[in-house]
Amino acid sequence: MNDVKLHRTQSILKELIPEALASLNDTVLQNLCVVDVECKKGKYDANVYLDKMYFDQKEQAQILKKLNKVSRHLEFFCASAEGWFRSPKFHFKFDDQLEKQNHLEELFAKVEEELKKDSNE
Repeated sequence: MNDVKLHRTQSILKELIPEALASLNDTVLQNLCVVDVECKKGKYDANVYLDKMYFDQKEQAQILKKLNKVSRHLEFFCASAEGWFRSPKFHFKFDDQLEKQNHLEELFAKVEEELKKDSNE
């Protein structure tokens, strides 16, 4: 039962956080893409994973700094929208799963190429 509530909260936050970001006066933050939300500690904390898009390390650091400044506003927006007493505390991170997956696919392609090459010899 708790699992269902946790997944529901995560799903709601995944929809609400982009709305909250869109309400800000910063075009960079408005256009961020929320990839996933993972609640922890009995829904008191939530990791918010963002798409790296084409941001380099410096830009990512600047964006995370801005998000930390406005996180209370975003939390209040989500709590108000759902009628919650409080929202989980947001911890913003850039998601690198897609990068890892692409790297693995490249490695598999290289291995497959080498196997084909060896079998032809």
